[in-house]
Amino acid sequence: MRTINNRHIFRWMPGLCLAMLAGAGLWITTFQAYSQTAKLPKTLRLYVFDCGTIHTTNVDAYSLKKEEVGSTEMSIPCFLIAHPKGILMWDNGDIPDNAFKPAGGPVQQGVVTQSAPLLPQLAAVGYRPADVTYLAMSHYHGDHVANANSFADSTWLVRKVERDRMFSDQPIPRSNPANYNLLKNSKTVILDKDEHDVFGDGTVILKSTPGHTPGHQVLFLKLAKTGPVVLSGDLYHYPEERTLNRLPVAEFDGKQTAASRAALEVFIKKTRAQLWIQHDFIGNAKLKKAPDFYE
Repeated sequence: MRTINNRHIFRWMPGLCLAMLAGAGLWITTFQAYSQTAKLPKTLRLYVFDCGTIHTTNVDAYSLKKEEVGSTEMSIPCFLIAHPKGILMWDNGDIPDNAFKPAGGPVQQGVVTQSAPLLPQLAAVGYRPADVTYLAMSHYHGDHVANANSFADSTWLVRKVERDRMFSDQPIPRSNPANYNLLKNSKTVILDKDEHDVFGDGTVILKSTPGHTPGHQVLFLKLAKTGPVVLSGDLYHYPEERTLNRLPVAEFDGKQTAASRAALEVFIKKTRAQLWIQHDFIGNAKLKKAPDFYE
């Protein structure tokens, strides 16, 4: 894979971010974030960003009934992992930043609403797309890839079957290729093993969990104070899928999903990790959001 330089895409970003954050009194923080090189932390950190809410009542698609779930709505978090050796962006939302007006304010697209764009949220904690060493996404569905083009200068960590599907001629339901098409020319690492140790020290590991999509993956983090955590991607959507042993109706391969879930449960028991179901609306509401972080 060859690398292209897309940094000209970001030349307008500082001004746009300042405009969007000025009303909140955060323009000084944003200016400083863009005018100095981001500092890497001494220990692993996890930032959780609010990338919107899916307003849905269709839990039948997940083999569930309304009375069986705590909430039918789904959260859309985005995550930035700051490591002493670099930065990893994990999943990046449903609504692209270019859908927001410079003056700010919430945006609604279909059944999704989001109060603020992603990149200014990154800037508020001191990071730019140019600071991101690696981009990884759980899978190619639209609510996980909307701002992927912003990280086209990062090294993309992806399974071959997933990348092949993203750039095939067959349309992907609920996903707009225009939001990730620049990744086709990004520096890319094709992951061909069950586990990929991102920074080589066992603290940030991508695990293969196919089924929801051909190359779906989850992310394991070994946080010093919080303890080990697994970010689920869409291996589960509702916690009740796990407790009631229900599978979504429209999986790419339901048998693979069931096998991936079973293997992950063994891994979770072995590592004593917490499973954070990313779309769990109630669970996500309890998480600390950036600028706070987990370590």
